Amino acid sequence: MLAELTIRNFAIIEELTISFEKGLTVLTGETGAGKSIIIDAIHLLAGGRGSSEFVRYGEKRAELEGLFLLDDDHSVAKTCEEFGISVSDGMVVLRRDISAAGKSICRINGKLVTIAILREVGRHLVDIHGQHDNQELMNEENHLSLLDQFGSPVIQDALMNYRDIYQDYVKLHKKIKNLSENEQEMAHRLDLLQFQLEEIEAAELTPNEDVRLMEERNQISNYEKVYEALNNSYNALHGERKGLDWLNLAMTHLGDVSSINDNLKKMSEAISSQYYLVEELSFDIRNELEQLEFDPDKLDLIESRITEINQLKRKYGQSVEEILQYAAKIEEEIDTIKHRDSHIDSLTKELQSITKDLVLEANNLTELRKKWAKQLTKDILQELKELYMQKTKFEVYFKEESNMEPANLPFTNDGIDQVEFFISTNPGEPLKALSKTASGGELSRMMLAMKSIFSQHQGVTSIIFDEVDTGVSGRVAQAIAEKIYRVSIGSQVLCITHLPQVAAMADTHLFISKKTVDGRTKTKVKALKETEKIKEIGRMIAGVEVTDLTKQHAKELLALANSIKK
Repeated sequence: MLAELTIRNFAIIEELTISFEKGLTVLTGETGAGKSIIIDAIHLLAGGRGSSEFVRYGEKRAELEGLFLLDDDHSVAKTCEEFGISVSDGMVVLRRDISAAGKSICRINGKLVTIAILREVGRHLVDIHGQHDNQELMNEENHLSLLDQFGSPVIQDALMNYRDIYQDYVKLHKKIKNLSENEQEMAHRLDLLQFQLEEIEAAELTPNEDVRLMEERNQISNYEKVYEALNNSYNALHGERKGLDWLNLAMTHLGDVSSINDNLKKMSEAISSQYYLVEELSFDIRNELEQLEFDPDKLDLIESRITEINQLKRKYGQSVEEILQYAAKIEEEIDTIKHRDSHIDSLTKELQSITKDLVLEANNLTELRKKWAKQLTKDILQELKELYMQKTKFEVYFKEESNMEPANLPFTNDGIDQVEFFISTNPGEPLKALSKTASGGELSRMMLAMKSIFSQHQGVTSIIFDEVDTGVSGRVAQAIAEKIYRVSIGSQVLCITHLPQVAAMADTHLFISKKTVDGRTKTKVKALKETEKIKEIGRMIAGVEVTDLTKQHAKELLALANSIKK
């Protein structure tokens, strides 16, 4: 659940900290006080799209922070761990700063994260439903994903199996298409590849040749410096009364007394070992010195070879290894083009085999969707019945492709199914597409019904309803209020509402107001006590003037709400 929200320099809000409780929390208040701004802040904390427009005028940045408390087995803890974010004591803190330039800095439990990670974690914590979601429900393109969401994880597992095969199917299709391109284009491609291969082969490159040449060039270029260092080192060790002589003298003296005690013996053995080690090293220095030579002609050859290799690097790779890898790749492509007919035949047979597997997975996915569609239909009709739409008919319609060959099935990343919600809200009327029949109030109830159902499957900690009660009144308003309350039993619910019936059902009632201080608007949040609830609900009933009659009505709504909760 969202336990605390802190907002600084966000829209008209200068600074605001709100504590939230479990159950149903409603936010009411005058228009423009900042109710929706608070929801916007939560939306951005959960990874929503942000911009500089959210930064309070005259400030450098907006700051948002939300503290979420988790159940022991909540899935978001595992999600955080996958991104290397530690979760302790069941707490997750989301923070987002938005600069006046529109740039965002996001953190989860103090760790810097991307917007994508913030969004992925946020979707496990918060589910926001506003009036725009009704438009999403009207769009038939969203219906399949809603069905899949309802049937998760069963449908999601089947969908992943299907997609694994579908990706191979798409790759094979692309290969066959590329091989079947225009004959003239393929001829041009073949000429180009053969020219490139001949150019690389003519260079007769050897693995790591560029690295070796650079080392040789460096050594020849530094001949004098290297010669002087080696010569001086050798003389220091082998010259008259130099390093080896002193070591030999010390070795002789210690050898004369090594039999007296163990300590002298160890020192004698150690210096003997060092003497022979240095002697061997001096021989290595002498050999290196004898092999050292300065050959200006060889340096010219090396420079020329490096230039030749660098020209190839500009075309085919950043190293000799990459150039050789590219040569192997185009050699394979040349072979494929020359023998493309046989390759096409081979790929076509492979495609036919994969298509059979894809059809099986697609059909399995379809059967699962149809099974869950029946359950979704049953659950929605029950929810709508409780929202005074008991005469409504609802169906998840599958567009069937009759007598279609497997190769011609409309395979997509989501399967072969085209799904649309159909509804009839009046007795005797045929089922029609939801997008063409439902009114605003009916859509609100449909979406609330779906949210009520999905809240049992999603496992999010907080569900937010932003004015979902638009277009309803009377007993329907009361039914919506009761439905929202029932959702809050399983999940924390925050709700912006204009309905007194919904406000009366609240476990916590927050009143949002604004005032002008020094020419600037400031937003204030107050948790209402019982007497204050009566006054505010009375205002919601009456509009402007609160009378004794509206207060009495408010008391009756609160009494009804308490009886329902019991």
